[in-house]
Amino acid sequence: MSRTIVIIGGVAGGASAAARLRRLNENDEIIMYERGEHISFANCGLPYYIGETITNRDKLLIQTPQAMKNRFGIDVRTQTEVTAIDRHAKRVTTRHVGTGVVQDQAYDILIMSPGAKPIVPDISGLAEANHVFTLRNIPDTDRIKTYVDSSNPKHATILGGGFIGIEMAENLRHRGLEVTVIERNPQVLGPLDIEMAKLIERHLLLKGVKLIFNDNVQELMDNGRTLKLQSGKVLTTDMMILSVGVRPESQLAAEAGLMLGVKGSIQVNAHMQTNDPSIYAIGDAAEVKDRVQGFETVVPLAWGANRQGRLVADHINGLQASYQGAFGTAIVKVFDLTAAVTGNNEKTLRRLGVPYEVIHIHPNSHAGYYPGAASMSMKLLFDKDSGRILGAQAVGASGVDKRIDVIATAMRGGLRADELADIELSYAPPYSSAKDPVNMAGYVAANMMDGLVETMQWHEVDRYVEQGGLLIDVRDEIERELGYIPGSVCIPLNDIREHLHDIPVGSEVAVSCQVGLRGYLAARILKQHGYRVRNVDGGYKTYSSMKEASLPPIQAPKVSITSQAPILIDACGLQCPGPIMRVYETMKGLNDGEQIEVHATDFGFAADIQKWSEKTGNTLQSLDTSTGIVKAVLSKGQSEDEDHLSKAAEVSANGTTMVVFSGDLDKTIAAFIIASGAAAMGKKVTMFFTFWGLNVLRKDDAPPVRKDGLETMFSMMMPKGTRKLPMSKMNMGGMGAKMIRHVMKRKNVESLESLMQGAIQAGVKLIACTMSMDIMGIKREELMDGIDYAGVASYLGDAEDAGLNLFI
Repeated sequence: MSRTIVIIGGVAGGASAAARLRRLNENDEIIMYERGEHISFANCGLPYYIGETITNRDKLLIQTPQAMKNRFGIDVRTQTEVTAIDRHAKRVTTRHVGTGVVQDQAYDILIMSPGAKPIVPDISGLAEANHVFTLRNIPDTDRIKTYVDSSNPKHATILGGGFIGIEMAENLRHRGLEVTVIERNPQVLGPLDIEMAKLIERHLLLKGVKLIFNDNVQELMDNGRTLKLQSGKVLTTDMMILSVGVRPESQLAAEAGLMLGVKGSIQVNAHMQTNDPSIYAIGDAAEVKDRVQGFETVVPLAWGANRQGRLVADHINGLQASYQGAFGTAIVKVFDLTAAVTGNNEKTLRRLGVPYEVIHIHPNSHAGYYPGAASMSMKLLFDKDSGRILGAQAVGASGVDKRIDVIATAMRGGLRADELADIELSYAPPYSSAKDPVNMAGYVAANMMDGLVETMQWHEVDRYVEQGGLLIDVRDEIERELGYIPGSVCIPLNDIREHLHDIPVGSEVAVSCQVGLRGYLAARILKQHGYRVRNVDGGYKTYSSMKEASLPPIQAPKVSITSQAPILIDACGLQCPGPIMRVYETMKGLNDGEQIEVHATDFGFAADIQKWSEKTGNTLQSLDTSTGIVKAVLSKGQSEDEDHLSKAAEVSANGTTMVVFSGDLDKTIAAFIIASGAAAMGKKVTMFFTFWGLNVLRKDDAPPVRKDGLETMFSMMMPKGTRKLPMSKMNMGGMGAKMIRHVMKRKNVESLESLMQGAIQAGVKLIACTMSMDIMGIKREELMDGIDYAGVASYLGDAEDAGLNLFI
């Protein structure tokens, strides 16, 4: 028996349903209404046509009405809007948008695929503004591209940092426009967690995209060319793209008495039926379940719409078919990087109160020795008790899509996090590693589930250190030149067994490295020696992603100071600090003015090389990431640019360093008076306490610590804390020290203890010499909180940047 099936809306959901319906039943009459001109187009490709990556507009048109009729026998009625649904009579009312002709059409089954429409925020002056656009369909695309082509705008503002907003930012930059993205939240790409989004934000800044967070447009003036933000900032622009999200097109459903759900979406059951069994809803307008936690949500993505269209056709034709929900698997290209997600993020899990564990890893996309390997950052969320995978995220230049797709498949198949290690994936050096990044995530999860390691997250580190926790950086000293966690102590992994006696057993210890692997090895060593230890998950690379300052856009190359061809260094495939180490080793053998050209696939190298050049007095001639590889040209020594030299001189002179060798009260008071004065003048001050000077840092009430006989003798002979320090002259059995303190109090001069506290609050860095501590038997527990521990190399690094160096 023939049925009349009416479909409202084409594109992904409606067109998929129509084609599947015909393949399953030749007799049904299938009528599709589409308000626009095009029934099936590549809406995900629209930004790339505007950016001219896609140059042929016709390639965006996937299916035409005539082709649908010729192949599938479907009656497609474009530019016709369904304006009403009479559920009792099973009839829809339609109106042709061009002619205004109104008609009725009976149906046996109705499929609603109206999609979602862009949210237009309530902004004062928006109605009077020109050149404000949204992007949903082909006509929207034509309007934007025509304006860019004909009016040659110089600046675009994008309101909203979601997927479409960021894609538009990239494509408008490709067209040569300056771009500012305004996002009301503290990050771009909301499905990512903030530390993963920071990787994308850093890359956007590197590409010259300006980012404004925690702000919104309050008013448009001058017909939209002047924007006043809620923060009070005022911007000028030539065009604006509204990309603040979409809202389900559900008004027609509501007027027909169909039940609505979250965000105004159309409620459906597992078969995509509404509360009227003869009416189905699919695509961006339909409410679905989150497949991980089971709550109702909307997931306006193409895969779901296509899948739902097919399942509805199956159900209509008597096949067993149901939609179990969405993981929200999504991916986006951002210039040279890719970001992808599946499942729940931390924000969602915290909001729901779901317990979870986190893994951050930073593997290569394929074998590092094969050309083109690029570093990626991956995050896995899982339940430690059951091993259930809750979500995953990845950011990188290559290989991101494969890894997230594999994890999404594992989630669909119900694999545990530790079972990711057991997935046999294809391997050859151009494509992967013998231990694929997905396998590596599984190994780390297995270690945590088996109790072999406990982790500390990036957002826990600072508080742990501030509360006096011992954090050991197990990287090599030279790696710390590119940055380290404040308050951390460097004991390289290969030396850690030799320093076990320096590490207190009674309290928790944290370890950190660059990406987490060496930290894990150190944690295993310490744990087997009786220590309670946690490894900083993802290492310094994850921690620093939240701490690094905004990067300037890539500058034009400086004028080369040599005519010789630069020495080429291929650091592709190497992770930090690999590329910097290659630069360092090569630079040592060069003469001033000679150049190197470094190629790296780790995009963090773009920031590292700028910082390294400034610190070491070398000149970054150019920096380019346009080919998907970081290419940096450096000259040994300083550029002849006078302005550059003057700035370098200002930086080098803006510091004071002191070696405090003496443990005498009067000399210590003088040292802290000078330090406080230098800090008050805006200088960076470092005080390096060695030998007898370490007594200045000793606590009055230090806890008892285990020492050998010689160390115990030293402790008994040395003053314990500032109140026991002697005078260098006229000490008189301690009477001299008491007299000077009395005079200072009477003359309203701050005490040594107050001077020290004030210096610390002013940013003076106090460093205890670890070598001297070892010789004199002084333990960390005996010294005051808030100080750093380092060797002489750390002090000399600060001394190089200082204009004043004192030995006290």
